[in-house]
Amino acid sequence: MSRRTLRLSELLRDEISLLIQRKVRDPRLNHLVSITSVSVSSDLREAQVYVSTLGTEEEKAEVFKGLKAAGPFLRRNLAPRLSLRFTPNLTFHRDDSIEKGARVLNLINQLSASENILSSSQQP
Repeated sequence: MSRRTLRLSELLRDEISLLIQRKVRDPRLNHLVSITSVSVSSDLREAQVYVSTLGTEEEKAEVFKGLKAAGPFLRRNLAPRLSLRFTPNLTFHRDDSIEKGARVLNLINQLSASENILSSSQQP
């Protein structure tokens, strides 16, 4: 990936996050929505937006329906913020890495707590 595409990916991630927080009024996007990364194609015409959200499967499905509906709005609002000939088409993809990390951290904490209980019960 070139330096330009990396910079554009970071800029898109930041701008899309701000637009979702401040401009999008879709009630489906009221849940915690985090843009984890953006991957831009080499011709800068397509952008894969990876999104992490917490909640039930039904809530996550609603969030992605809301993102799909907000896609054209986001693209229109990105155009004046970017100095590009073409504003990339946005496609949204699910990223469960934050949820998986939280689950692993919870398991580690449970294991640590059970080890503390075992070590305290074995002391005379």
